[in-house]
Amino acid sequence: MSNHNNHPYHLVDQSPWPLTGAIGAMMMTTGMIKWFHTYSNDLLIISTMVLILTMIQWWRDVTREGTFQGLHTYPVVIGLRWGMILFITSEVLFFVSFFWAYFHSSLSPTVEIGSMWPPKGISPFDPMSIPMLNTSILLSSGVTVTWAHHSLMQGNHSQAMQGLFFTVLLGIYFTILQAYEYIEAPFTIADSVYGSTFFMATGFHGIHVIIGTLFLSACLLRHSMKHFSKSHHFGFEAAAWYWHFVDVVWLFLYISIYWWGS
Repeated sequence: MSNHNNHPYHLVDQSPWPLTGAIGAMMMTTGMIKWFHTYSNDLLIISTMVLILTMIQWWRDVTREGTFQGLHTYPVVIGLRWGMILFITSEVLFFVSFFWAYFHSSLSPTVEIGSMWPPKGISPFDPMSIPMLNTSILLSSGVTVTWAHHSLMQGNHSQAMQGLFFTVLLGIYFTILQAYEYIEAPFTIADSVYGSTFFMATGFHGIHVIIGTLFLSACLLRHSMKHFSKSHHFGFEAAAWYWHFVDVVWLFLYISIYWWGS
């Protein structure tokens, strides 16, 4: 496609990645069903590889369009902003469903779970131990990503680099502590509605932290290659928005599930 257009909009090139992504997603759902029923995870592993390769190559193309080809003009960036805002809104509603399930079960516990919350026989986590440490880690990472963003807007390359590096480090630290907490958990996802709602809400949040960490790692790599400028850095801004969203969700999880729910 010629880069010399008589309009400021970006008409994307024909790309195979939406098709390979759709095939990979279909393979993954089929692979999970196969894994649950036959205990064979070969299709699941193949589909994961297909999706990872699709994501790497699709995002590589978007990065090229936004940097070397100069296709991310002002109207295009506005479109991308709205896309990210709507995506985060859909994610908020996704988590609302888990909180709804949790409060539905906890505010009026049924006789099957002993008419009490936490249910009879469940010993919940101490909210002042690892969960409190995880809260301080995520709040600190919110500070470091804001530091990186403000440094970038002021054209301070090294400070932005440091802020991003510490944010990624804190994201990894959070994930390790969450994994440790799961390993040490005195209950499982099969232990009544408490186990189900706890692991679904905190587990999906954990997946979002991993995705956010990868998102910020890609930004760290791009920043080291000088892809971002003072005025042209929406890729980083989107990652920062996503990270703040993950941060706020954790605060609600901590207050409602770990602290109030225990």
